[in-house]
Amino acid sequence: MPREVYLVKVGMTMTEGMVSEWFIADGQQVEKGQMLYALETEKVNLDVDAEAAGTVKHLVDVGFVLKPGDVVGYIFEPGESIPDELPGGKPQAAIAQLTSEDEASEPVHANEDASDGVLKTSPAARRLARELDVNYQVLKGTGPGGRIIEADVQRAASGQVSSVQSVSSPISADIKASPLAKRIAEQRSIDLSRVQGSGPGGRIIQADVEKMSAAGAQVNGPVAGEIVAVKGMRKTIAKRMHHSLQTSAQLTMDMAAVMDDAVKLREQLIREWDGVARPTFTDIVIKASAKALQKHPLMNSQFDDAGIQLLTDIHVGIAVALPAGLVVPVVRHADQLSLKEIAIESARLAACARDGTLGLDDYAGGTFTISALGMFGVDSFTPIINQPQSGILGVNRIFDGLTWEGETPVRQKQMNLSLTWDHRVLDGAPAAEFLQTVVEYLTEPYRLLV
Repeated sequence: MPREVYLVKVGMTMTEGMVSEWFIADGQQVEKGQMLYALETEKVNLDVDAEAAGTVKHLVDVGFVLKPGDVVGYIFEPGESIPDELPGGKPQAAIAQLTSEDEASEPVHANEDASDGVLKTSPAARRLARELDVNYQVLKGTGPGGRIIEADVQRAASGQVSSVQSVSSPISADIKASPLAKRIAEQRSIDLSRVQGSGPGGRIIQADVEKMSAAGAQVNGPVAGEIVAVKGMRKTIAKRMHHSLQTSAQLTMDMAAVMDDAVKLREQLIREWDGVARPTFTDIVIKASAKALQKHPLMNSQFDDAGIQLLTDIHVGIAVALPAGLVVPVVRHADQLSLKEIAIESARLAACARDGTLGLDDYAGGTFTISALGMFGVDSFTPIINQPQSGILGVNRIFDGLTWEGETPVRQKQMNLSLTWDHRVLDGAPAAEFLQTVVEYLTEPYRLLV
């Protein structure tokens, strides 16, 4: 019997996806563990490996939207006869039933519309470009809808590029920018003409590009008077956030943490780790939250019709802003990781999220989420729960606060934390106790090193 190849489901909330590239041609041989196809969803691009060896037969062409779990092809064992008509019939037969009431009646093809300003590349092409030191941003894709595929990168590496997207390159020669700023802009498809330089003579430096990237800049951003289509990742986010608010009882509270020692600890660790890892304040909050979740298991739970399920694992999701929206990769077993390990893993996840190279495990199983807006000067906000979780913690800016020692005012570093929790799961008092525990760890951060 042939082995069915399924459209892999990424996370609990994935509703549709497509095969954006077949790495093994129809009728060719594949080895177990070899990359078989590229999966593209509203939020994720990743490579899927073959689970068996044999002859690959495609049931679904590139670019058709499917439901997770649908069969996209088959792997026939060596010596097994391959029928002329595959089980399941033609690809269109499998796709006709996927149309939802808010989508067009025709199958959606990848890269038909690049109006969101995101350069379309396969994960394999990006990985190969890094290995061969090829700037894929200026290549003309020959894949579906102009998508850049491995073959395009290989031709560029061997000097056989026939056409280059010089017009679409995000960097113009007359723009004053540091080499590092240019390289980061190329990697993240940021138009440097839209970046305000803060370096000498208005030169664009790394910090300017990072600020634009964090703000979710797009190559071709919206212009006043336009109607921005709600599609792709933005449509998915809109649906999930609205559904989250409609189906749970969410409340938010703020609490301030004294951050003097946390600031000192971070500076100390940056010196001690010497480039191996550069901890952020969000990393420190992740560690503090993981330890607090151990003490307050109701916050590390899920609500469903059967009741409140207390989870045994602690996987902390980190909201990462991208040009097209927001993704939430997961630091798995955060309670078992050291602060240094958390810093290394969170940096990896953020980089992979921006490169579009996150894997299945990077999204799987989040039990609690942290969303940071402090870098934008935010003092307080109301984060929305990433269901089916029971809580999400907002990280705000560090500011100069004031406390009193007797009759003497004393300045201290403070940071507000904004906790949103599901009132169906726990009441205000236990939610406040959890937040209080997080604050205690941040106020005495050296306890996080134990």
